[in-house]
Amino acid sequence: MSVLSMTPSQSIATAALGGGKQSLTNNILLVLAGSVLIALSAQIAVPLPFTPVPVTGQTFAILVVGMALGSRRGALAVMAYLMEGASGLPVFAGGTGGLPILMGPTAGYLFGFIPAAFATGWLAEHGWDRNPISTALAMLIGNAIIYIPGLIVLGTMLNATPSVTLGYGFLPFYLGDAMKLVLAAAAMPLAWKFLGKK
Repeated sequence: MSVLSMTPSQSIATAALGGGKQSLTNNILLVLAGSVLIALSAQIAVPLPFTPVPVTGQTFAILVVGMALGSRRGALAVMAYLMEGASGLPVFAGGTGGLPILMGPTAGYLFGFIPAAFATGWLAEHGWDRNPISTALAMLIGNAIIYIPGLIVLGTMLNATPSVTLGYGFLPFYLGDAMKLVLAAAAMPLAWKFLGKK
């Protein structure tokens, strides 16, 4: 398919994802599959009584999707997920949806998913997925990227001091995130097999 024969939306999608018509279709399906995995992982949610931030499986999915799909497709999968939630679909934690979630205390974490997926995907594209140690390190970097905007927005919305913000948005979660990181790194061989990459 030539660029001249494409519709504007096809041209934009091709520029973002690359490839011809068949490749474009495959890439779109992978992006949508990534967004579905993130949405399903969000339903594994345990609310904590002392903080508006729940424990979820999303971090696991973000790391796997970014690493498996690469920088562009991983980031686009997260964007698709956020758009699904913004439209009102019950894809956010605990089966919630709608724009208020994207303007609430957990918004920083949600928007932090985009650069986290991009970064882990970029690192995978540059060879960090070749062994368990570098894979885990790439995912640790992705996790840190989620926490930065997450804690900034949470602290701002709660008008909390840095120590209180850490108590609400980091300290209850870091051990669980470390376990999810190990599981995500262990899941990568299965993801590669599914994608036919290795």
